[in-house]
Amino acid sequence: MSLEDRLNRLEQMRTEAKLGGGQKRIDTQHKKGKLTARERIELLVDPNSFEEFDMFVTHRSTDFGLAEQKFLGDGVVTGCATINGRKVFLFSQDFTVFGGSLSEAHAEKICKIMDMAMKVGAPVIGLNDSGGARIQEGVVSLGGYADIFLRNTLASGVVPQISVILGPCAGGAVYSPAITDFVFMTKGTSYMFVTGPNVVKTVTHEEVSSENLGGAMVHASKSGVCHFPCENEADAIARLKRLMEYLPQNNLEDPPFIESNDPPNREEEILNTIVPENPNQPYDIKDVISNVADQGSFFEVHEEFAQNIVVGFARLGGRSIGIIANQPAVMAGVLDINSSAKGARFIRFCDAFNIPILTFEDVPGFLPGTDQEHNGIIKHGAMLLYAYCEATVPKVTVITRKAYGGAYDVMNSKHVRGDMNYAWPTAEIAVMGPKGAVEIIFRKEIADSTDAEAKVQKMTDDYRDKFANPFIAAARGYVDDVIEPKSTRPRLIRAFEMLETKKDSNPPKKHGNIPL
Repeated sequence: MSLEDRLNRLEQMRTEAKLGGGQKRIDTQHKKGKLTARERIELLVDPNSFEEFDMFVTHRSTDFGLAEQKFLGDGVVTGCATINGRKVFLFSQDFTVFGGSLSEAHAEKICKIMDMAMKVGAPVIGLNDSGGARIQEGVVSLGGYADIFLRNTLASGVVPQISVILGPCAGGAVYSPAITDFVFMTKGTSYMFVTGPNVVKTVTHEEVSSENLGGAMVHASKSGVCHFPCENEADAIARLKRLMEYLPQNNLEDPPFIESNDPPNREEEILNTIVPENPNQPYDIKDVISNVADQGSFFEVHEEFAQNIVVGFARLGGRSIGIIANQPAVMAGVLDINSSAKGARFIRFCDAFNIPILTFEDVPGFLPGTDQEHNGIIKHGAMLLYAYCEATVPKVTVITRKAYGGAYDVMNSKHVRGDMNYAWPTAEIAVMGPKGAVEIIFRKEIADSTDAEAKVQKMTDDYRDKFANPFIAAARGYVDDVIEPKSTRPRLIRAFEMLETKKDSNPPKKHGNIPL
């Protein structure tokens, strides 16, 4: 065979591989409102940057007629590319080939790019669209999943791992995305569940659709599995690209610095009046964040889940930071099971990847009730506390209003290695709210009073003036400074500049035992 013949054969095989399961199945994919594996990659990465691996791999199975059904690539496209000039490794499952099901060869391709990503220190992105394990291969395909799970676990905290669910993800397949750092889903075309609607109906007699059981909004608002529910695939990929702007390549690098046109000394008068005079009146902490961060830079994570706490990335003077903020506009900003877990997970990601942490605190305490206690608010609250204590990145806190009880300790107080802790003059730092404190401390006097209501009000006002302010904490050094709200942005930028070379460490150990 001449070189020309060999080159022609190579070209034919490349053309065949790029067709996946064939034009008919590609058309079916498009009719469902879904892109093909290769179209997704093209949308995600820089033009002409994708270097494909293992285009000619095929499965090695012979049972159930599989010997006659072989497709080049075996249902997954893998390789290396750049996004905005920065290297990533990725795989994109091809639903047109055996429904994107995972075989031994399919898994080996994914494992190869994950191993390479660890060697060179670059993020891993998985575009998931798969019917699950390839049943015809039996335990071999299950072993392939376990090989991937192990790599997800070993890569955790070493390189960022991002999963984009663009179709079905069921059974054992869900555990790989669950281990990764962030999960994107598309509304109406993607779902995740351990057992599907048919199994649920058989076992529990519940009638439920795939969407209601494990759709994007269910996992975004109820389970917290999904960080970003997206309108469609283009929206998911656009938001993924934006997320990447805040992240370093690996745990040995700092996140990218992007020059900001927003003046570092910008002051916002609106911040002086944003906290209402009535301590029980809500306000939106996102208004504080947007006025402090570089303009337009706040990128919220987990927006639909546990909305009483807000987490996300932003920039301050061009620096990438992670923000955790109590949200007084939802449940008065109280901490509960879901918000504690949400905050803890985000803090640990930031700490793993050298992203400084900014905390805005306005928290009346932990949510009371039998439901919370019986479902483990103690261990979930301890999870958030553990995450703050463990984190060694620069940590700065601003107390805007309430900092009551154990929640004051938990939310990056000075006592858990907060580096710089600021308070606004509106801050109330106390064991509990003034009225509750008065009713305990002066219980006998109130009971003996002829006008208990007036007496409680007078004592509450006195208590608030004396104790519910930031100056006692400042006198102890628990607050580094009481600042004018409008000056928050320049003060924070200077604080993070000062902390840029901070070094802190934890005692040598294999790992701690976080209260899960």
